[in-house]
Amino acid sequence: MSNGTRVLVLNAGSSSVKYQLIDMLDGSRLASGLVERIGEAGGRLVHTPRGGVKREAEQVYPDHGAALKAVAEELTADGIGLDSPELAAIGHRVVHGGKRFTAPTLITDEVLTEIRRLIPLAPLHNPANITGIEVARELRPDLPQVAVFDTAFHANMPEYAARYAIDKAVADEHQVRRYGFHGTSHQYVSRATAALLGKDPAEVNVIVLHLGNGGSASAVAGGVCVDTSMGLTPLEGLVMGTRSGDVDPGVVFHLHRVGGLSIDEIDDLLNRRSGLLGLCGDNDMREIMRRAEDGDADAGLAFDTYIHRLRKYIGGYYAVLGRVDAIAFTAGVGENAAPVRAAAMAGLEELGIAVDAELNAVRSGEARVISPECSRVTVAVVPTDEELEIAQQTFALVGAAS
Repeated sequence: MSNGTRVLVLNAGSSSVKYQLIDMLDGSRLASGLVERIGEAGGRLVHTPRGGVKREAEQVYPDHGAALKAVAEELTADGIGLDSPELAAIGHRVVHGGKRFTAPTLITDEVLTEIRRLIPLAPLHNPANITGIEVARELRPDLPQVAVFDTAFHANMPEYAARYAIDKAVADEHQVRRYGFHGTSHQYVSRATAALLGKDPAEVNVIVLHLGNGGSASAVAGGVCVDTSMGLTPLEGLVMGTRSGDVDPGVVFHLHRVGGLSIDEIDDLLNRRSGLLGLCGDNDMREIMRRAEDGDADAGLAFDTYIHRLRKYIGGYYAVLGRVDAIAFTAGVGENAAPVRAAAMAGLEELGIAVDAELNAVRSGEARVISPECSRVTVAVVPTDEELEIAQQTFALVGAAS
């Protein structure tokens, strides 16, 4: 390992690359950016250096290789290029680690082969993650590169929480189990919540509610995830922007046999045309709340359905944990939609849960408590930072291996 203190975090999607260059001495961002519409007309790169002016470029980026080379050029222009001796490692977000990868992992040819074998579990995500890794290794073959898996934080769930009650041999043959996602966010937020309480994570039981366009809940006991709402795929669990969340599996058979929909059409329906969008035609919570306030019945139903499902998981995870020290709201909706937080917590006073209306109304980018001082359970808003979590895990692993 070099003596560098910087980590480049890459999140490669099917047609995009998000990136942040983080100085691990203080967690500051030296640069961040996004390349989108890779392989399409009208590609766009947005690059923001620390303390500098945002730069934008529009051109065709034919593939991820061209996109990452453009990112490297932007960083070089700021004097913080990929050839800098200050760069200690590159950390990659990888969505699915299966049962094999339960911790951040130094990337080798063998590891890359194993990630490829997991593509059937995440066909939309893992191939893009692999492409990002391959291109980054070409650009800096001498530099340690680390895979940080969305599923890893949930990998130590008790077997009874991870299992579906289907034939065990069939499940094992096809790797069918509950893996969970948003793991880096749940890990970061559960630890940050303990810090907000002034306690060691090992002493704290937290329900983490990651509410964005995608949404997931987790029950974290003493720093360890013991249950989470997403399953084999990110489709299970909460009502989301375009995903249905929990449905009776019989719905799939009914839509196929009676409705005549193909398996691919049902997949598209449940993942892209359901959730809030399916209920009211909008998947932006701000617009849904505005419409509901104006008396729109569909928007009101969408909001109520979203809250009802959320409250069911809060209650369920309260039972799983037995003792709850804190409930933490995070991600775009969780951090910014005060009415969602208020509605989700309403009527739970008998469980020691309450929200202070004035504290809840405060807008801030800082972690903060929104429950009254007398509440048995602390309710908090804790901004997530998945990129910093990936950087920290990458830097810790590379340092330990040196």
